[in-house]
Amino acid sequence: MNRTILTIMATLTTTPTFAHLNPDDHGSFMAGLSHPVFGPDHILAMIAVGLWAASLGGRAIWALPSAFVAAMVVGFGAAVGGLILPLVEPIILLSVFALGLTVAFTIRLPATAAAGIVAAFGLFHGFAHGGELGSAGAFAFGAGFVLSAAILHAFGISTAVITGHNLSNSKLIRGLGWATAFGGVWIATGG
Repeated sequence: MNRTILTIMATLTTTPTFAHLNPDDHGSFMAGLSHPVFGPDHILAMIAVGLWAASLGGRAIWALPSAFVAAMVVGFGAAVGGLILPLVEPIILLSVFALGLTVAFTIRLPATAAAGIVAAFGLFHGFAHGGELGSAGAFAFGAGFVLSAAILHAFGISTAVITGHNLSNSKLIRGLGWATAFGGVWIATGG
């Protein structure tokens, strides 16, 4: 069990040292697929969505990841369409901190309210992805980061489910929430 905890903590706190994949070299889909996992802010927030969804249980297990991904697609479209969305990076950092705290404090909200919160954050994550489209094809890039986000959400859900039966009372899950929140602070301070 201690190895599992250490592995999860290492996964949540590591920072990749490589840049985003160049779509000209790796293709638009692979550039999109890799985009969220090359940013610790995206990794932490998306896993936290899964952890929170699992701790809420029921409809939330599908509602939260679905709301995040749907809003991410809208944000991506807005960026590709040339719209302006202020404070994108600060709100992405806020999402890491806030979502970490929802898990750490086992915040219990109705699935619709929780889905609304994660959707608001997902909009900004998607906008950031769209802002870094570069030479990638929008559809393939978008499909890649949608799949990547879904995998990160599923990782959060499966981590929560594997580690405990009483998720709302799990010390490990709450600890992962704290690690996420502190990860957001670490990123914000230039980690």
